[in-house]
Amino acid sequence: MKLEMTELGPVKRALKIEVPEDAVNDEFQKVYGELKRQVRVPGFRQGKAPIAVLEKRYAKMVEQDVVQRIVPNFYQQAVKEAGVVPVVVDIPPFERLKIQRNSPFTFTATVEIKPTIKLGDYRPPNPISLKPDARTVTEEQVDQALANLQEQHAQIDAAPDDAVLADGMHAVLTLEGLLDGQPVEGTKKTGHLHKIGSKTPILGVEAEEHLVGQTAGSRVDIKQEYPANHPDERLAGKTVTFSFTIDAIKQQTLPELDDEFAKDCGDYEDLEHLRTTIREQFDTLLKRDIEDGYKEQVIDRLVTMHHFDIPEPLIERELQTMIRQKLLREHQKGQGGIDDPLKLQEEAKRLQQELQPEAKKRVKLGLILESISEKEGLTVEDDDIEAEMTKLAQQVKLPVEEVRKMVEAGGQQSREEFRERLLAEKALQLVYQFSVIQG
Repeated sequence: MKLEMTELGPVKRALKIEVPEDAVNDEFQKVYGELKRQVRVPGFRQGKAPIAVLEKRYAKMVEQDVVQRIVPNFYQQAVKEAGVVPVVVDIPPFERLKIQRNSPFTFTATVEIKPTIKLGDYRPPNPISLKPDARTVTEEQVDQALANLQEQHAQIDAAPDDAVLADGMHAVLTLEGLLDGQPVEGTKKTGHLHKIGSKTPILGVEAEEHLVGQTAGSRVDIKQEYPANHPDERLAGKTVTFSFTIDAIKQQTLPELDDEFAKDCGDYEDLEHLRTTIREQFDTLLKRDIEDGYKEQVIDRLVTMHHFDIPEPLIERELQTMIRQKLLREHQKGQGGIDDPLKLQEEAKRLQQELQPEAKKRVKLGLILESISEKEGLTVEDDDIEAEMTKLAQQVKLPVEEVRKMVEAGGQQSREEFRERLLAEKALQLVYQFSVIQG
């Protein structure tokens, strides 16, 4: 085989591959031999038709078969000999490639390759320097957590007959929307419990400022205007009057913050034990958040300190994945999908512009971490995969076997992506461990 490699750009190469005449003839002989055993030619017993007769009948088909066998085999040999790692390959369609017996066969493959990365310093004596994060768990946070627990364990009892609605109190409401004096279907609620101070709209109506200061038995009418483009055609451009009747007022009674309260909250010996547990939980979460912040600093530093060309197809592939994931998340959140093809196309185009810088950053980081993994000899073992699956199962509250099925459902590519992600995390963790915090 003869190979001629031409540089078309920083990460693009043309591989001109010449397959020797002997290899071409060998492949032709194999294909005609298989064909001879398979086909029936009038006037000849099966398997006895001369090659010359087969050539007249099946020459074009045999040529295509030979091309399909030769190209992948010699392409792989050429890539290995050239010492490149292709990420995208462009080979002319097989039907456009001409081949014949007793002649060498030449074809050209254009490949986008992974860039050669000259890694910057990240090990001592020149590790990455990080800005310190001095956050600590405060007593105010612990106090607020205890207050939330009090709220969860509070009792709601009837308020005195002369009670006036104020922050922290609850109103039992009957409400209904009226349009031109007629009830609007779907707007009637009875026994609706609303906490004053929660700032939660009721049927989209900001009612609290109208309810504060009212007493049981009072009625409040609130006018709500709807824009002309409101999705409910019944209400578009109309004004609906919402009638709120305060059936009762209730007040919240918080339990005492004492040892008995702590015991009611769980397996705690006393109030101090509960406070300590809350503080430890906050501390664990904060440490994790601080570490994530430090790793983001490491990522930003790795990305800015390395300069190299990135194959555009890698960026485009990552970008399309991000767009699909974002559209899927929006659909799962209940925001609904976009049925209109034109609007969907416009949204995808908007996301493409919005997410392109992040896609480029992700690809660049991935290539850097891959280079670090190779330099440091990092590997992902079966134990690493099992540990990660166990962690994921705990996070999503599913059996480990279910998580494994989800990963394996995507086939070989999904498993490889899972392994590559773990390897990248190992490389990032290594660089983070080498880094130093200023001061």
